[in-house]
Amino acid sequence: MKILITGFEPFGGETVNPSWEAAQLLAGHQVQGAALVVAQLPCVFAKSLDALAAAIQLHQPQAVIALGQADGRSDFSIERVAINVCDARIPDNEGAQPIDEPVIAQGPAAYFSSLPIKKMAMHLKANGHPAAISQTAGTFVCNQVFYGLQHLLCNTPVLSGFVHVPLLPSQVAARGGASLASMSSETLAQALLCAIEVLVQHLQSDGRDIKWGMGANH
Repeated sequence: MKILITGFEPFGGETVNPSWEAAQLLAGHQVQGAALVVAQLPCVFAKSLDALAAAIQLHQPQAVIALGQADGRSDFSIERVAINVCDARIPDNEGAQPIDEPVIAQGPAAYFSSLPIKKMAMHLKANGHPAAISQTAGTFVCNQVFYGLQHLLCNTPVLSGFVHVPLLPSQVAARGGASLASMSSETLAQALLCAIEVLVQHLQSDGRDIKWGMGANH
């Protein structure tokens, strides 16, 4: 069994991206018999989905967890839904800034994660990791990758989804004392391993998620 974990290259003037820093730490790990493989994606609208598809073709995983950076998030944010729109507030790493454009022309309005998001969130919390179910992955390249991932795998048995992670401490420090949450790459990697534990168990079980109220009120 293989689980593919993707992270992004730095963007927006940053020199690091916590999603890739954490993913790299898991390369070559085994979790309950599952081999973890990693791939870096470009933060470029025109290239990210091709890179994602190539990584999936290369590794042939049974599950994919895509990671992305989210300024202002304070927890391991497991995304519920990807929407079919790109609406970039800032340019990507090659200067593209699509506004109100579909990720996939004529694609469905949205796709849900096929990961056991409630099981993962509960297991993370039980093991001391701040975690939440997020109702929006934004409209930048993270959402594009999430939507494209679900579109690519929707007719396959491969489970897939997206997780947003907080900034690294060094990123917050570089912003001159901005009041933002952060997590070290080591802490993020440990949280990922915790989430992957329950994902592997899910893959080996009846494949049903749990019912646990973690929705948003607004």
